[in-house]
Amino acid sequence: MKIALIGYGKMGKMIEQIALDRGHEIVSIIDIDNQQDFDSPEFASADVAIEFTAPQAAYGNYLKAWAKGVKVVSGSTGWMKEHGDEVRKACSEDGKTLFWASNFSIGVAIFSAVNRYLAKIMNQFPQYDVEIEETHHVHKLDHPSGTAITLAEEIVDNIDRKEAWKEDTTDKKYLRVDHIRRGEVPGIHTIRYDSDADLITITHDAHSRKGFALGAVLAAEYTKEHQGLLTISDMFKF
Repeated sequence: MKIALIGYGKMGKMIEQIALDRGHEIVSIIDIDNQQDFDSPEFASADVAIEFTAPQAAYGNYLKAWAKGVKVVSGSTGWMKEHGDEVRKACSEDGKTLFWASNFSIGVAIFSAVNRYLAKIMNQFPQYDVEIEETHHVHKLDHPSGTAITLAEEIVDNIDRKEAWKEDTTDKKYLRVDHIRRGEVPGIHTIRYDSDADLITITHDAHSRKGFALGAVLAAEYTKEHQGLLTISDMFKF
């Protein structure tokens, strides 16, 4: 498979190595200093572009890739509120393809499935209040993390006593989501169900970015053969 990389930071370099190890070809690498390469024949030859950049750049990168007929796999977060409707329309009506996930880790996909199942159980036990805490490296610009938002939405969908999620709230009708930024932490997500009697906690703690990078390459392999707006739940049927 021919892969283009959009964004060549730590994640981009790790994705490159894993893609090469899996027998794929990197035909184009686009970073902030060579944006003109979106117009190159090498980029247009890609089956899929894997995009990990900043929230303010992601949507524009999708448009540039789609204009060249290139499908996109993206782990960029923070763009959904402003451009979500346009992306959904492009994928449902205009024939574009985006595989988007807030987190590509296989472990997080499993964790998310456990989160949904646990929330369905805990809906029956109102004595437990639930909250989420996420910790990431100091370079992460958006908060809460896209993964925390996804986990929060899954809980709200399954627990009737929570209307929505919010940061820094004491109102029990909202699911509280807290964020911490320290050091070079790849990502820790913890969900707590607390009652007067006991505490139930589930945590996913990423040791490195390797799990995210492998998941992104697996998503590219999946995306090459599929179209539309895709996500982890399409690739992994838990």
